[in-house]
Amino acid sequence: MYTSNFNNLILNSDSYKTSHWVQYPAGSEYMSSYVEARKGDYDVVFFGLQAFIKEYLSRPITQQDIDEAELVIEAHGLTFNRAGWELLLERHNGYLPLRIEAVPEGSIVPVSNVVCQVVNTDPEFYWLPSYIETALLRAIWYPSTVASVSYYCKGIIRKALEKSADNTDSLPFRLHDFGARGASSFESVALGSLANLVNFSGTDSMTALVAASRWYGMDKEMAAFSIPAAEHSTMTAWGRDGETAAFANMIEQFGGPDKAFSVVSDSYDLWNAIDNIWGDELKEAVKNMGGTLVIRPDSGEPTKVVREALERLAVKFGTTINSKGYKVLPDYVRIIQGDGINAQSLSKIVDAVMDAGFSAENITFGMGGGLLQQVNRDTMSWAMKASAISIDGEWKDIYKDPVTSHSKRSKKGRLALIKDNSAQLKTVKVDELNKGAQSLLREVYVDGKLLVDDTLTTIRERTGW
Repeated sequence: MYTSNFNNLILNSDSYKTSHWVQYPAGSEYMSSYVEARKGDYDVVFFGLQAFIKEYLSRPITQQDIDEAELVIEAHGLTFNRAGWELLLERHNGYLPLRIEAVPEGSIVPVSNVVCQVVNTDPEFYWLPSYIETALLRAIWYPSTVASVSYYCKGIIRKALEKSADNTDSLPFRLHDFGARGASSFESVALGSLANLVNFSGTDSMTALVAASRWYGMDKEMAAFSIPAAEHSTMTAWGRDGETAAFANMIEQFGGPDKAFSVVSDSYDLWNAIDNIWGDELKEAVKNMGGTLVIRPDSGEPTKVVREALERLAVKFGTTINSKGYKVLPDYVRIIQGDGINAQSLSKIVDAVMDAGFSAENITFGMGGGLLQQVNRDTMSWAMKASAISIDGEWKDIYKDPVTSHSKRSKKGRLALIKDNSAQLKTVKVDELNKGAQSLLREVYVDGKLLVDDTLTTIRERTGW
């Protein structure tokens, strides 16, 4: 009977890894591997390692895991290292004899620098650092890429607010996560949505709240917030002739001092909704309710739609001019654009809004697939590579340098991350460290023990929150 146990770490790998233990040179004792984003348009915001360690490396390998893995792997047509895994069980009580060091989560690191490094602590397990590559690299590349894209978007919005708004106080709520339904799995939502919360405080992915509590110490503090919002079903259920009544019901249910709510308004005719319903029939109710109506367009070319929506709202509700010389709608009405948003379209919309004379504070963004799903390992060219091996007591540099692709050249030696004389982050070999210099990589996991347990709040602070 083959296993159906998803928690078996031995099977959380690529098939070809199972035969690698006999492929290394005789006398192999220690293997050092590193993780980096080799290239990309974004700086790395490192995130997700702690979640992986807590979820997968804090549980020991069991005899049942070994027996199940042997059945699967040998039936799969491969060789199985039973003796190695049983030695791990006997000598280390099932915990992985590894040292994992990494930059602190939330660190911002230019691409092409080491962010994580792994080495075995028991010479019998020289094969183990590379065996966990599949699980470890995946655990790092996905949340780190989402955090990096999110941080890049935050920079765009910050610059726009600095240019066109009186202050940037609202920045943490300017990009809202709409990605739960478009993500590839429950765990993708947990990791990806949580990664966005490194930079922002708004989400409609409740899974991220569970993840923040489970992995990042937010059990006594709320990690993110949302507001009541309509969807097309709750609007179209009233029928085309009942759209005004549907909108009025939203005000009745959710309006009030210091309250905010969002209403999707393009079910039939966005311009009619703005000009005649919100801006005429319900205008006084909107003005007098005491809270904020957030109108959501959800179709059309985003740059054009947002600009025209702002212009029409300005006609109906008026604007004031802020200290930067940009138009601001009354506090009781705003726009959220959640359709077609990615890093590139967001930048174009912000530019179009300001070109039309409006402050960026008039608009909030919702980001779904562009945040959680339109990324892959190649977005930032993530890789984990072996860079040094100890054979018969001597460390040797190892690397790949394919003549057909210099971009895939890997780093050599045991690595450190330092700040150079210009305060720039730089990857160097450990044996090149100046006397007394310390690597920015810190031990996170050693022989089954998690050594660092950061809260999301601490991680946010590292990004300049």
